[in-house]
Amino acid sequence: MSTRSRSNPGGARVLDMGEVRPFRDRKPEWFKRPAPGSARYRELRGMIEGQGLNTVCQEAACPNIGDCWERGTATFMILGDTCTRRCGFCNVKSGKPTHHDPLEPLRVAQSVKKMGLRHAVITSVDRDDLPDLGSSAFVGVIRSVRRFAPGCKVEVLTPDFRGEEMPLARVIAERPDVFNHNVETVPRLYPLARRGSRFLRSCRVLRNAKEMGGSDVVTKSGLMTGLGETKEELVETFGILREHGVQVLTVGQYLRPTRDHLPVVRYWHPDEFAELEREAYALGFDSVAAGPLVRSSYHAEQTLEQSSLRSRQSRLLRAEHSSSF
Repeated sequence: MSTRSRSNPGGARVLDMGEVRPFRDRKPEWFKRPAPGSARYRELRGMIEGQGLNTVCQEAACPNIGDCWERGTATFMILGDTCTRRCGFCNVKSGKPTHHDPLEPLRVAQSVKKMGLRHAVITSVDRDDLPDLGSSAFVGVIRSVRRFAPGCKVEVLTPDFRGEEMPLARVIAERPDVFNHNVETVPRLYPLARRGSRFLRSCRVLRNAKEMGGSDVVTKSGLMTGLGETKEELVETFGILREHGVQVLTVGQYLRPTRDHLPVVRYWHPDEFAELEREAYALGFDSVAAGPLVRSSYHAEQTLEQSSLRSRQSRLLRAEHSSSF
C-alpha cells in the first residue's frame, strides 16, 4: 500500500531502489564515535538553548558536533524549523511555516560572539512562501555577525531560491566568505530524493554565485552516498560541479533518520571515500572532504583555509606565467 511519506513522496513510489538495508540495521564499525560531553560542549549547548536558537548540529544529531564545537565552528539554522519542501532524506519537518523573528540575525550574531566562534555556518529551511525566499534573513545575519564578531568567518548554506537571481545577488552582495549550496545527490536520483528541486538549477545557482562573488567568495557543494548511486555517477557529478565553478566539495554517507525516510541502499567503505577524494582532487577542486561521517560543515574552517591557499598559489603561478612573456 502506498503511503504519503518521504520514502514514498507524493503517495507514490517514484523509483525502485532495489534491495535496501533494513531500518534497524546494525551500522558498520566505522560509524562509532564517542558522545560529546566536554565542559566546552556543555557550555555552548546551554548558551544556544538559552538564546532559543536552532542549530543543524543538534537538529540533525550530527556525529561531529563535539569536534566542530571544540574547533570553534557551529551551524545555525535560521527562518524557523518548518520547511516548505519535503526531501526524502531530510529530518527537518515540512509544512506551512509561521516563523517570523526580525531579531533573529541579532540573536545569532550575539551567540557567535559569546561562543567565540572562528567560523559560523548559516543555513535555513526552504522558505518558498516568502516574497524574497528568505534571502533578506541571510543578509541580516551576515551583517550582524560582521558587526558583533568581525574576526569570525561567515559561510552561508542556502536553498536554491527557486533559481531566481535577485535573492542570490542580495546574499552575494554581502560577500560571505563561503557560499555553499548542496546538490545532495546525483542527477538520476533527484526525482526520488529532492522533489521540488532540479539538479541543473542548483548548478546554475553555484555558477552564478561564483560569477557574482568572484575571488571574494569561495563556492562549495556537497553530496551524500548510500541512495543507490554508482561511483561513476558520483565522479561525473563532481565534474559537472567543477564546470560550474565549485571550489570545495564534501561527500558523506546518508543515514536514515526514521522509517518514513528513504532507506539506505548500502554503506560506502572508508577506502571508497578515499578514492572519491582522490578523483575529486584530480578534477581540480581546491579542497575535498570525503568520509562516512563527513557533513557539509565538517572542518569548514580548515577547508576554507585550504581553498584560499590553493587560490593564492594559482594566482601567483598565473602572474609568474604572464611575466615570463
